[in-house]
Amino acid sequence: MGKPRTPAGRAKEIATRLEVLYPSAECELTHSNAYELLAATILSAQCTDVRVNMVTPALFAKYPTPLALAQANPTELETIIRSTGFYQSKAKNLIGMGRNVVDRFAGVIPHEMEDLVTLPGVGRKTANVLRSVVFDLPGLAVDTHVGRLSRRLGLTTEEDPVKVEKVLNGFIDPPEWGRFGLRLILHGRRVCDAKKPKCGICELEDICPATLMPSKSKAK
Repeated sequence: MGKPRTPAGRAKEIATRLEVLYPSAECELTHSNAYELLAATILSAQCTDVRVNMVTPALFAKYPTPLALAQANPTELETIIRSTGFYQSKAKNLIGMGRNVVDRFAGVIPHEMEDLVTLPGVGRKTANVLRSVVFDLPGLAVDTHVGRLSRRLGLTTEEDPVKVEKVLNGFIDPPEWGRFGLRLILHGRRVCDAKKPKCGICELEDICPATLMPSKSKAK
């Protein structure tokens, strides 16, 4: 079988291979419900999932519901989440998220994109994480890994995450958007590193345009 010649064909082949490599494609933020994943994803901005998972047990023990979070003392909340960085703005967003969920959505985390993005600290990336992981709805979260791999693999030249999302959505069937995004993230973390990609062990090397122009594409 020949190599895919178009970004669309390459995306489908990449999706097929990544499904074999990462069959479970699970979100690595520890959570047990939509509220916990939403709070954890807000905390994950400019922070690793490993660090967030170290913080959330204490966070959810003290604030187990949106109502509890809405009533949180900012200083106490900041102390719990301090190690995730930008803790003051994150605390403000978490409390604001809790209040909005209680006041506008009867304490229930919404699932529609247009509702999710109105919550403090929630953009399309976070909303797509919620939609795909806990609500089993179409949603492709474009983080730094997804954006970087999409360009390195020749799927798009777009830099803006929303534009990258739109391009990728056109290549993959909606029910697979979330899992495709998660698999790109996993591959970016484990193999296709930003500074030192492990091309020699990469299952996508033979169809990756970056291997033909290492000095330019791999540095991007």
